[in-house]
Parts: sequence; structure tokens; C-alpha cells
Amino acid sequence: MKLESSGGCKKELVLQSEQLTKSKSQRIRAAVFEHGELMDVFEDEGDSSHLVGNIYRGRVENVLPGMQAAFVDVGLEKNAFLYVGDAIPSPSRFEDEEKGSSVIKERIENIVKPRQELLLQITKEPVGTKGARISVNLTLPGRYVVLLPQVSYVGVSRKITDAQERARLKDLAEKVKPEGMGVIVRTLAVGIDGEDIAEDIGHLVTAWQALEHKIPHVSVPGLVHKDVDLVSRLVRDWIDQDVEKITVDQEETAEILRQALREIEHPAAKRIFVMPGENLFVRYGVDDEIRKALRSKVWLKSGGYLIIQQTEALSVIDVNTGKYVGQRSLEETVVHTNLEAAREIARQLRLRNLGGIIIIDFIDMEAKENQQQVIEALEAACAIDKTKSQVLGLTQLGLVEMTRKKVGQTLAVRYTAPCPTCDGSGRV
Repeated sequence: MKLESSGGCKKELVLQSEQLTKSKSQRIRAAVFEHGELMDVFEDEGDSSHLVGNIYRGRVENVLPGMQAAFVDVGLEKNAFLYVGDAIPSPSRFEDEEKGSSVIKERIENIVKPRQELLLQITKEPVGTKGARISVNLTLPGRYVVLLPQVSYVGVSRKITDAQERARLKDLAEKVKPEGMGVIVRTLAVGIDGEDIAEDIGHLVTAWQALEHKIPHVSVPGLVHKDVDLVSRLVRDWIDQDVEKITVDQEETAEILRQALREIEHPAAKRIFVMPGENLFVRYGVDDEIRKALRSKVWLKSGGYLIIQQTEALSVIDVNTGKYVGQRSLEETVVHTNLEAAREIARQLRLRNLGGIIIIDFIDMEAKENQQQVIEALEAACAIDKTKSQVLGLTQLGLVEMTRKKVGQTLAVRYTAPCPTCDGSGRV
């Protein structure tokens, strides 16, 4: 869906504030557009809507050797899940994450005991019947770096692929990191000088020192540190140099953004537009796009379509030519449909926030070079996704297999509920 109101911006951000009648609180919603297409939607409804990044004092309730995990009471509705690999305070955990591999030799019963008190951070939101996932390896994210206050380690985001830039940033980080602490340089640091990185680290170290003083005074279980609100997270994590325009419905929100963007000398500070009293999600067609993304059938511009079926651990996507009949040959028609589908699949994965294993049944192609072209198009479209994904290639059955990291709740969970009549087979 191309939006005339987006003006063809490379990337545009839209923020809408809504009053919730039941709780009398305010919900902030944000939509990210790239070249006029909706790519991401975020909401913030107060304390319980965003848990990742929060730090708690918790108490171990159960240790399960058979699962190599423990359940920990951190004061939430459900006990949080601590896997053995997340129970080890070690720089090797970050090294394993950077390399994409890990072999855990320790046993959970030798690391934690029932009733033991721990300082923990939520790394994954609770989903369905599962509680939040937690780790003892604490991190404090800034705009350019993530501070590791308890381990001495320097890493660089895998999204930064240029070898020279990686070496430059790692060298800068090693020079300015505090003794006994570590940092991971984020993707937004590309092209940034050492002064800005040092300033970012300084802010995070100050925040950690304040947090350390607070820890002994927090009861167990209890919240020690809450991650910043949605507007601040957008500035920290999402507003990169490609953002050309920001539209909001409240002057107060606009001023917060202007101030934050001026501090980092971002040009978008001068391109924040206020439309008071306007329902921006209606004007920009965001709610319509969300409704479409909650359906299994997605139409392509050519007339082809996708069928997307989602389970808790696996999503399956089927590609069909539909109304598109092409012009010259069957192979050309199929390749055109598959290439268009590859780009749309990457968008739908982001918009629906699908994670886990993803199996894609593209239309069969005869030529190997055409198969490779479609896989490369899928990889290129997924490369701009901030959430880590990996295209693994064709299976023996000719299906494309890929994975995408689970981060937060899916669009379906956020905007629908299980049907009470059929006991969850459908959603309303």
C-alpha cells in the first residue's frame, strides 16, 4: 500500500496518542514507513506492555535438571524461565551470541539453588502460556553501544559487515570502555566518532552506578530498573539516518523528540510535524494495514498472493500466481511472482513480528539460477530488518527454510484474542 501522505520519504515515523477509557491511561502507538509502505507497528500501554530490558531481583522457585532450566519469581503473573546458558555470568555468553553458536557444559543444579536470590534481566517477553525469559547477564542499551556492566568484553554488531569499520569501532570501544566492564557497539554507531561513543558509554555508566545503589533497597521479588518508554526507545533504537520525517499528534511529544534528536544532532529534529486532533493511524491507513496483516491471505500487486499460516514455533508461507498470468513464458511468470513474493514476505515477517522457523513454498522454478535469484532477493529484503534472521536455503523438498529471532509478541497476539466459541482454533 503506497501512501500519498508519506511523500515518498525513505523512512517516516508516525506517532499517535490514544486515551484508553477502561484504565484511563494513555496508549502511544508508533508506525514505521519505508518508501511509503508500513513496516513496523509498536504500542506502549504503560508498565506491563514492555518488559524486555527490565531488571528484577528474583527468587528461584524450581530447579529442573531434566530441562536444564529454573523458574524464577520476579513478581510477574507467571514465573520467568532461566535457561542454563543464561544463568552463567560470563563474557563467553556474548561471544557465543556473536558467533551464533554455544555449547553449554555446566548443569543448572550446580549453578542455582531453590530460594536463591538473583539479579536478572528480561530478554524475551512472555508469550502465550510461557513466562518471560531471563538472564543473569545484564545489559544497558544506549544509542551507539550496549554496556555490559558485569563482564569485560568488547564486541561489534554482526549487522556491521565492513571489516575496516568493524575494526575501527572495536578499537574505539576498547580505548574508552570502563575497566572491568564491557561494551557491544551497535549498528547505529557506523560512521560515529570516538567522542560520541565515549559520551554514550559515560551516560550508561552513570545509569548503572545509580542502579547499583538502588539494588539493596528493592525487596525480593521486585523491579530494580525499567526500560525507557516507547518515545525514548524509538530515539535510541529506531531513528537512524534514513528517517526523513516524523509526524505526531501532540506538541508535547514533538518537543520531547526535538530535544532528544537535537542532543544527537539528528537532522530529523527539524522535520517533526504536528497534526493536533488528527487520527494519524486512520489518515495513514495504519489500522487498515494491520487488519490486512491479521488475515492469512496477502495479495501481491501483480495479482499473485501469499497464504501465511502461523503456529507457536513455526510459520508456513505459500506463494501462488493467483490472477497474474504473465506475458511470455511460464518460467518468467513464476520468477516474477516469486521475486515480488520474496520482498513482500520480508515485509510481512516484520509487520506481523513472526519468529522461529519459517518455511516458504515458492512456486517451482526449473532453472537453478532463478532459484538462487529468488533466495538472494529474500536475503536482501531481510537484511534491513533489525531483528536477526537467516535464510538457510532450499530443503530436499524444494522449500525455502529460514529463521527469525523471536522478539516480543506477534501482531496477532497484540491485536486479537482466541475465539471463546471454538476454544482458540480461530481468533477474533
